[in-house]
Amino acid sequence: MTIVIPTLNEASHIVANLRALRTVRAQGVEVIVADGGSTDRTDMLARPWADAVLTCPRGRAKQMNLGAARARGATLLFLHADTLLPADAMQAIDSALADAQVQWGRFDVQIEGKARLLKVIAEAMNIRSRATGIATGDQALFVRREAFERIGGFPDQPLMEDIEISKRLRKLAKPACLRQRVVTSGRRWERRGVWRTMVLMWWLRGLYWIGMPAERLARMYR
Repeated sequence: MTIVIPTLNEASHIVANLRALRTVRAQGVEVIVADGGSTDRTDMLARPWADAVLTCPRGRAKQMNLGAARARGATLLFLHADTLLPADAMQAIDSALADAQVQWGRFDVQIEGKARLLKVIAEAMNIRSRATGIATGDQALFVRREAFERIGGFPDQPLMEDIEISKRLRKLAKPACLRQRVVTSGRRWERRGVWRTMVLMWWLRGLYWIGMPAERLARMYR
């Protein structure tokens, strides 16, 4: 298995989060950091704690595709730089993929932060994902390499790449929706305001579902 972590200016988090993966690396799991041109030494800080640190133009989809192309594992796990896996993550994935019909999946998510509303948002994300078969990047999507290559990897778009790859993978098979929880930082929500971010994301996703181009949505998001 290979864990691919896209980064951009994650110096404050990257060492601690990579150190948390020492146990799985010792078990033979490959860890690749795909950096999008950080200016805060993220790539240098990551090197002692990863099997490879790659650099490419900024863009999460581009970065994850590069990491996948260099990966040796038969299973790919895409992990955000501010997200921590549960202790039994590898066993949970192996158990899910023991079923030959399962091609991909994701974890439930817990959002860490001071705002109480983050717990409600996380529960809503988990319920929605289980109902729709759509995963978000915060939920640590995993996929068999063969399935990833069949659908052409992540679409080269600046936003909603997680929604789009889920839609494509869903045509191959239903996702394994694991109950184990990854813990992701609520910093993005709290920095912009929890209510404001929630409404913004709902609005952007709604526009994407009715066909607005991801490039235009990315400009609106920024």
